[in-house]
Amino acid sequence: MRFQSQSLNRREFLRTSAATLVAGTWPALAGPAFPLPEKNVRYTSGSPSKPQRIILDTDPGVDDAIAIFLALRSPELQVEAITPVSGNVPLHFTLPNALRLIEIAGRPEIPVAAGAALPLVRRLVTAAYVHGNNGLGGVEFPEPKIKPAAESATDIIRRIVRANPGEITIVAIGPLTNIATVLKADPAIAPMIKSFVLMGGSLSGGNITPAAEFNFYVDPEAARIVFDSGVPITMVGLDVTNKVLLRESQVRKLEAAQNPVSQAAGKIMRATMSRIKPTKDETVVAMHDPLTIASLIDPSVVALKDHYVQIETSGEMTAGMSVGYYRGPVRRSPPMETGIPEEPIPTEEYKPNCKVAVGVDPDQFFRLLLPRLTANA
Repeated sequence: MRFQSQSLNRREFLRTSAATLVAGTWPALAGPAFPLPEKNVRYTSGSPSKPQRIILDTDPGVDDAIAIFLALRSPELQVEAITPVSGNVPLHFTLPNALRLIEIAGRPEIPVAAGAALPLVRRLVTAAYVHGNNGLGGVEFPEPKIKPAAESATDIIRRIVRANPGEITIVAIGPLTNIATVLKADPAIAPMIKSFVLMGGSLSGGNITPAAEFNFYVDPEAARIVFDSGVPITMVGLDVTNKVLLRESQVRKLEAAQNPVSQAAGKIMRATMSRIKPTKDETVVAMHDPLTIASLIDPSVVALKDHYVQIETSGEMTAGMSVGYYRGPVRRSPPMETGIPEEPIPTEEYKPNCKVAVGVDPDQFFRLLLPRLTANA
């Protein structure tokens, strides 16, 4: 996903000019870190005794790297495959980055299958200005020794899901091009997918435009296909990810630990901190993608609320915006004037299609993340 950085005292909506818009560094949302329960908000606790089988769709990306490390060092998850996609940087970086990361984590047996190089219908927009020229903060790691799978991302997702109907959760922490491509190529596969867990979207403003979060902005049409699929969805968006902020002291813990994962994570985050160019105030970076993984490992780290979410695809200023209804009726834009009298305003019955993360416990998140990355394997 698009990696957001911020300083703790920079709360103005438009502190800088067009450069701020290009960088996508809209401020974190104000408000309590973990709101009190409200109607239709669900908190769950505990982890399933049987590992959850997941396919991890990703565009590494600095926070994607931390998320991949967390997933691979968590016995609660069984990663069946990793499917890189263009997003934070182009595919010719995200694919070898994924291979490097599983090598560092000591998990070369996990297949990595190349996904989409371009969005469905749009030009690719990347965030290399934040993630560095290579997607890993500019840190140069050795060339991976392992090779990508012979299958494409579309083929490997279809094969794994069809061989294990109802058992595979697809965790997508980048633009949703790969997932939409699978659904278009094989419409009958949707009922076989256990669920989608997505890092993307927001119900309260974007980080690449005022309306859109980066992943949905990059490929709005793909996001629309996913939200129309009928597959159960959990959306972990900016409403919560902007509140889990990695600090200097936590980067030092990563650097101090003596295992390959923590050392690599420390280098990536140190380079990212340096790229942010800290001011006199403490600079922090939001852990968007790792929170999404953490919500699978320990569901009690977030609070979920039922919504009907739809993705804007036609707006000149709002493409990629995630519009969430928590009650009905669901109204579309008013109809154009046609001269036909009493033409009804289009409405739909309210039917939730998504659980949206609306609350988070940042301390609980970091109590999960840091020990797993710093522990000796």
